[in-house]
Amino acid sequence: MIKGRVKGKIWSSRHVDTLPCGALLEVEVDGGGRLIAFDPLGCATDEAVLITQGSVAAAYFTGRVAPVDALIIGSIDETTDK
Repeated sequence: MIKGRVKGKIWSSRHVDTLPCGALLEVEVDGGGRLIAFDPLGCATDEAVLITQGSVAAAYFTGRVAPVDALIIGSIDETTDK
């Protein structure tokens, strides 16, 4: 799994029909780099997230073939120490 932070939405006016409902988000990965991940959860900009990739991400969508290589599977609750 990969930890990252949402930097913004990617807008697409055209896409394949098998893409499920959700958003495409640009995520800055901890340790450097960025990737585009599919978000079925409704995460917000600057939110810390957990991502899975590959066949595990695509297999999440039962009953359909989804062209998804990176999937946001969790929103990380953050606390601050005082």
